[in-house]
Amino acid sequence: AAVMLLVAHSSTTVDQTAVQWWAALSVGGLAVMTAFIRSGETARLRDPSLTIPQMVWTITSGAVAYVLAGDARGLVVSVLAMILFFGTFGLTVAEVIGIGVYALLAFASAIGVSSRFNANASGYLDIAYALMVLIVLSGCIALNLRIQRIRAKLQQQREALAQALEVNRELATRDELTGLINRRAMLDLMALEHSRSLRSGRPLLLAQLDIDHFKPINDTHGHATGDRALQAFASTVRASVRDTDVLARWGGEEFVLMLSDTQLPDAHDLLERIRLAVESLDIAHATGTLRMSVSAGLALHWPGATLAQTLERADQALYTAKALG
Repeated sequence: AAVMLLVAHSSTTVDQTAVQWWAALSVGGLAVMTAFIRSGETARLRDPSLTIPQMVWTITSGAVAYVLAGDARGLVVSVLAMILFFGTFGLTVAEVIGIGVYALLAFASAIGVSSRFNANASGYLDIAYALMVLIVLSGCIALNLRIQRIRAKLQQQREALAQALEVNRELATRDELTGLINRRAMLDLMALEHSRSLRSGRPLLLAQLDIDHFKPINDTHGHATGDRALQAFASTVRASVRDTDVLARWGGEEFVLMLSDTQLPDAHDLLERIRLAVESLDIAHATGTLRMSVSAGLALHWPGATLAQTLERADQALYTAKALG
């Protein structure tokens, strides 16, 4: 706008009044859009920066400037590149092509109007300007599309990286065979629940569960059968407890169950139900079905004790249960 006003001021062939009105409308339109954006009213729109309206406005403004600039109309062509690159990172491929086609039509119309009504129009210059518009538009669209392809590739790489990180997080906190959280994740959850229990005064219980005579299952029927047994055990226990209770694979055939806000008699009844459910399982193998049993030790966490001490008490109770059959 400033360059156009300078041209109008210095040239006797350019209509100064028309250029002044043009400058006011061009800058005023962008000022209105800027104020609208800054107000936050566009935040709910798909394009909160009003990228396409701004580009359409400036392309239209540039096409009108081409008609008004007279002999200096060649200056306007150079602005096209800046306008088209304005939306490089905010447009889709279809929008880039659409804006390019609109710019081509707008300037084709402007060149036609200029050559028809401009008294100082030179035919060869308008042809040269038309070719320059075509070259600038083609180059900008091609480069924009290239950038869009790079953006799409980077987006795919970011998504692949995010998925890989999610898998790594799952592997770091989950037991792959049973889908239960692992020992490391369980320790973090127990520490969190320990803090909550201290604040609220609600009881916290820890149970150690161990599949009886599991090594002979692997030795006699193979590790595939042993894996199915572990999976069946994990599914059965998860189906028996509440959503707020947490079951973790502690290692091998050992599991830890954390019961929050549960009274000791209720926890004892729950473990008895788990024992009966596990005993009723039938694990298929090559020569028939396999039955198994589970022993459990339960300990109420005392406010002054550490989690390791409570786990040790649960572990001692577990081995007492095994010793007593």
